[in-house]
Amino acid sequence: MLWRGRRQSDNIEDDRNDSGGGGGFGGDPGQFRIPIGGGGGGMSMSSLIIFAVVALIAWGVFGINPLQLLNGGDIGGGQITSNSPQGSGGGAPANDEMKQFVATVLADTEDTWTGIFKSQGLTYEDPKLVLFSGQIRSACGAASASAGPFYCPGDRKVYLDMTFFQQLDQQFGASGEFARAYVIAHEVGHHVQNLTGILPKFNKMREGMSEADSNKMSVRIELQADCFAGIWAHFTAQKGILEQGDMESALNAAKQIGDDTLQKRAQGYVVPESFNHGTSQQRQTWLARGYKSGKLTDCDTFNNPI
Repeated sequence: MLWRGRRQSDNIEDDRNDSGGGGGFGGDPGQFRIPIGGGGGGMSMSSLIIFAVVALIAWGVFGINPLQLLNGGDIGGGQITSNSPQGSGGGAPANDEMKQFVATVLADTEDTWTGIFKSQGLTYEDPKLVLFSGQIRSACGAASASAGPFYCPGDRKVYLDMTFFQQLDQQFGASGEFARAYVIAHEVGHHVQNLTGILPKFNKMREGMSEADSNKMSVRIELQADCFAGIWAHFTAQKGILEQGDMESALNAAKQIGDDTLQKRAQGYVVPESFNHGTSQQRQTWLARGYKSGKLTDCDTFNNPI
């Protein structure tokens, strides 16, 4: 991925030296995260499927290709700045290379989704991305790095401990810069779902769902975020900044963090009813689908077989 010299987002909060907050770290149900480890009569899925279709129609996305409204994303240089309080980030270099990479990928997602929203007469609101180390407290509660990167709808922030990238490479065999970029784009995909009303509706409705139904719907939510990441990759490719093997590395990352692959690695067998992100094949399929078409209509995981 040819990312050096491109615009870096200023929506980075570097809390790597201030991370903390105490309390338990079981994970808040409002968090939407990349997994790294392994009820009663609930509401049926049909209601949320109907909602999702209505939301997509209201958004006016059908048949629209936003490429013509994008400006390529090259908006000059500029150094990354932190929105954290003075002194936040402590011992972490202010412009270390990995931070610059994250800020550049985030900027590219901003350019892409701003163009897509503009094509629908809407305004895209940029998320913040919080870099932390070890543990962090968000509007969704406390979390540790062991939970993996996550998006919190409550404060509209993506949370990332960059040691996860080392895990991708060393533990999961998913190396490459674009594999890391896919992780960021997936979490930004949850932000898009939040802005369009899909996540708030899901969070409300799953309060009345059985665990099994909630997991099934969560899979559709996560696969749509993968598809949205693919849409971002589609337009990034149009800008000429992808290199040979980039998309293959992203697809491999999707494979390595599929629920079935993670469970087989951790315990030697799979429990399909516990899946909440999708199988390796499903994750690869929906990421590739978004990448191939670049159209939001092709990311309807609610009204199509997954």
